Amino acid sequence: MHDLAALYEAVCRRDPVIDGVVFVAVKTTGVYCRPVCPARTPLARNVRFYRSAAAAEQAGYRPCLRCRPETAPFCPAWKGTQSTVDRALTLIEAGALDHDGLDALADQLGISARHLTRLFAAHLDASPTQIAQSLRVQRAKRLLDGTTLPLAQIASRAGFSSPRRMSATFVSLYGRPPSRLRASRRTTH
Repeated sequence: MHDLAALYEAVCRRDPVIDGVVFVAVKTTGVYCRPVCPARTPLARNVRFYRSAAAAEQAGYRPCLRCRPETAPFCPAWKGTQSTVDRALTLIEAGALDHDGLDALADQLGISARHLTRLFAAHLDASPTQIAQSLRVQRAKRLLDGTTLPLAQIASRAGFSSPRRMSATFVSLYGRPPSRLRASRRTTH
């Protein structure tokens, strides 16, 4: 906290290293933020630094509504939209998109399907449906490699709506149906 110029430079870079270590209060707005807040960077002359959210509040500043600095560090609200994506991933891994659609998943998260798709694009560069498809293929591949289950059961357990859908996905991804992948595995062992 001694080198104010270095702290201000870190705020200009939105350096995550000082996130939770220092809080930035802006004299002209009366608001305090996390150093990684996406709001426009204030002028250096208008900035005050505090070691805690409580210290900034004690000095008369109110918390920013964008970065939520008053929340405890590293709770879901602190992580922002990443926590929504993490919750969605957990639900997708549990099969949320295997039987219900994207709208049902978004409703469960309390957001719209369009917003959920935007969050996935921003954080993962893929849609929720693409992530679910990838997880289905991974499950099916493990079952193909590790069991002797019939393909219909593998498709069902992996979350595919039908063996035909699983086969089409494998053909588009691997260039061959799952039965040929299993056959090639047997010949290599």
